Amino acid sequence: MAEPPTSAERARKERVEVTPPEATAPEVTVGPIAHGGHCIARHEGRVIFVRHALPGERVRLRITDTSQDRFWRADAIEVLEAAPDRVRPDCPVSGPGGCGGCDFQHVSDSGELELKRSVVAEQLARLAGIDWTGAVEAVPPVRNWRHRMRYLADAGGEPALRAHRSHELIRIPDDGCPIASVDPRALGVPEVAEQTSLTVVDAAEEQLLLVGDADESVVEEAAGRRFEVQGQGFWQVHPAAVDTLVTAVLEGLRPAAGERAFDLYCGVGVFAGALADAGVTVWGVESDKPAISHARRNVREAKFSSGRVDRVLPKLPRRTDLVVLDPPRAGAGRKVLEQVTAREPRAIAYVACDPAALARDLAYAAELGYTPDSIRAFNLFPRTHHIEAVAILTPN
Repeated sequence: MAEPPTSAERARKERVEVTPPEATAPEVTVGPIAHGGHCIARHEGRVIFVRHALPGERVRLRITDTSQDRFWRADAIEVLEAAPDRVRPDCPVSGPGGCGGCDFQHVSDSGELELKRSVVAEQLARLAGIDWTGAVEAVPPVRNWRHRMRYLADAGGEPALRAHRSHELIRIPDDGCPIASVDPRALGVPEVAEQTSLTVVDAAEEQLLLVGDADESVVEEAAGRRFEVQGQGFWQVHPAAVDTLVTAVLEGLRPAAGERAFDLYCGVGVFAGALADAGVTVWGVESDKPAISHARRNVREAKFSSGRVDRVLPKLPRRTDLVVLDPPRAGAGRKVLEQVTAREPRAIAYVACDPAALARDLAYAAELGYTPDSIRAFNLFPRTHHIEAVAILTPN
């Protein structure tokens, strides 16, 4: 008896063989890229967010979500007129009906940088009134770059990833996910129940497969230091990310020996360590207790406090020369920025993983008297819509 098709095989078959009726598969000309990995199109007055398309293309759509009054969502299931930057995807399970992990498998390397540049510029202009003319900087490698990856076991116990905005599991290709540095099957996947998480950690000294909630500390090396961090905790997933961001922060802040600095949302102490190495007295703040415990061991020269940044800041010194802000995706927010700028630092380095949150916080900072001297963006998440940025703020 033949083996039933895997979810990945079913997805490929559907993309090749199924063409929706004309009434549910409108043709549109695709508009500009939007933040979130999709482009904007319009059909009969309706805004549609389209995945798997590129600006300027003529495509046929499959509507995937009509739950919102203001817009619909859709996949481009047939390209009638292709853009010059369209390429054949590296991954056989990407695209409509497939894995939702990547947004830009169908885009050339240079085309991806341009799409991301457009997103950063649009967000800064719309939300902060900033005319940004920079570029998104390429950071190799752009393939097999992800050194931490979380999968879910499918019904057969094989590693899989979710489809976009869905709980459906798509089994990864036989030769592994093309953005991951390690195939979990090479580490020996045990027999597990469906939906069990399988976390691969490709650390400096070892490779781990953590099943379910299992966790342990690993050692990472970056910025001239060794850092202890939880395998399930936060660490930049691109191998060049930490060095890239630390270099951008140090070049922007130009720390001098004897100065004071705050490292807010400090994690395991990466920026605190770099500032301490420059002879700066550092106070770090982090709400994640395992991370702050590691930070205290990783950077013994600095002082660390555990708790929410907005609640801990009133307990820190009333003046500081430098501040590093590396908030989560939602951003730092007005309350934190008010407390930071009240210290009158000579420079603030804002490290952002979301251009919309960065733009909102830069608007708050401008109201408080701090504007960016520079904004740099980096492609540290190739094939996805995510972008990392570093803004250096100084008083007006």
